[in-house]
Amino acid sequence: MKALRIALAALAAFASVADAQKPADYEINLPGPPFGVVVSRDQQWIFVSLANGGNGPGAGITVLRNKDGRIEIARTIPMKSSPAGMVLTSNDDMLIVAANDSVVFFDTRRLETGESSPAFQWVSDGPNAGSIYVNVSADDKTLFVSDEVLQTITVIDLERIRSLGRDSTANWHRVNTKYGAFSAIIGRIPVGIAPIALTFSKDQRWLFTTSEISPPAWKWPRLLEPEGRQPGREKVPEGAVIVIDAAKAKIHPKDSVRARIPAGGSPVRLALSPDGSRLFVTARNSNALLAFDTAELINDPDRARPMKIPVGSSPVPVVVVENGKLALVGNSNRFSPDATKKATLTVLDTSRIGTERNPVLGQIPCGAFPREFHVTEDGQTLYLTNFRSRTLQVIAISRLMEILEK
Repeated sequence: MKALRIALAALAAFASVADAQKPADYEINLPGPPFGVVVSRDQQWIFVSLANGGNGPGAGITVLRNKDGRIEIARTIPMKSSPAGMVLTSNDDMLIVAANDSVVFFDTRRLETGESSPAFQWVSDGPNAGSIYVNVSADDKTLFVSDEVLQTITVIDLERIRSLGRDSTANWHRVNTKYGAFSAIIGRIPVGIAPIALTFSKDQRWLFTTSEISPPAWKWPRLLEPEGRQPGREKVPEGAVIVIDAAKAKIHPKDSVRARIPAGGSPVRLALSPDGSRLFVTARNSNALLAFDTAELINDPDRARPMKIPVGSSPVPVVVVENGKLALVGNSNRFSPDATKKATLTVLDTSRIGTERNPVLGQIPCGAFPREFHVTEDGQTLYLTNFRSRTLQVIAISRLMEILEK
């Protein structure tokens, strides 16, 4: 027994040293510019969408395998339409991808094994709908899709999609008929110009989305210089956070918008605190992170005002980690002359937001144009897609402060 205890202690010490020697932050080269990233709940599989800026060669889904901490590319599945935002269903059996003029449903087992026909269903919102983001209700029954060009959120019955089976050939033949996936569209929620983010409230009663610019019908004042700072262009109004009644959206989508709240210049991404009390918004054209009280957004939207924290240039992704203690914002530099150079992530102490203390703790380096975050199920690892660097960045969350101090 004594020998066994000594052996176990030595093994534990070795594991501790090995963990300490693992890089806290590294990048994996990808075969194209990545947009979204999602990770299976067992963390063995990582899926990255490669967006080529349009349709054609280079677009696809890269599948990576995590085996004993070593991440390697297993394969890349080409797509005709450029993919963007993605989501996995709760049991990881489907990967759902927004892809410009369609939403594509993949069988994850086929993606992992390399079997043929991993895509088994397609829903079209029409040519160049601009489908860019997706999210699924917690019960896996309803899918929401943000369509940038159509200025709507499409609501899809996932149970209907499942009822059509996974015969790729048969589903493709009936895709645009009343017997195919088109029949799963419940309706569309009218929002604002260029909706993107889709985030549920903690109790799933509400769905929050963004609109980069408020439409003329809202008659909001034109206060902001347009992005890109092109001389002679007229000013634009603020964008919005839009609150949607999720239950109503499944029955009467057109009437499900509860409120529209001004949210700075070009709000593009959202992150909810673990307790659901705060909604964080990246305002790209304001170079800021906004923090809203979610209760105010829902119950008193006319008075809802965000706390504004300056960050870096053109922030896009945002994530909350360490049980809500820290927020990270990716500064994309999208409209800067140095847009192709390495960028930064701003790290914030969320407990300081709304106090006299500066919440910004500092910045850590990342690739060019950070675009999407994903936190693993256990909250230990953060994945980040760097669009212009064509890399996937892997960050050990427990060692964020160590990276920050370098």
